[in-house]
Amino acid sequence: MIRLWGKIIKNHKIILHEEYCCNENIDYQLQLKKCITEICSKLDIQKPYFLQKNLEEYNNYKKTSFTQENFIEEIDFDSFEIVVLEEK
Repeated sequence: MIRLWGKIIKNHKIILHEEYCCNENIDYQLQLKKCITEICSKLDIQKPYFLQKNLEEYNNYKKTSFTQENFIEEIDFDSFEIVVLEEK
């Protein structure tokens, strides 16, 4: 189980946020992908690409931040951050 919090940051303030919990009996990466997909859908933003720095941050700290370089289309916020709230 993964419980993930996603937040959109603009001008150093959280302007939108969503939380999603995946309880499905699938491997960790698929749970993470499902959480991110659901959160992005709820926030009405495109799904970001994980770059090497994001993988390292996530693996080390269970959180990472996505900026314009992680999106194909132009974004109207400064960053999209994900944080693991709970893992089992």
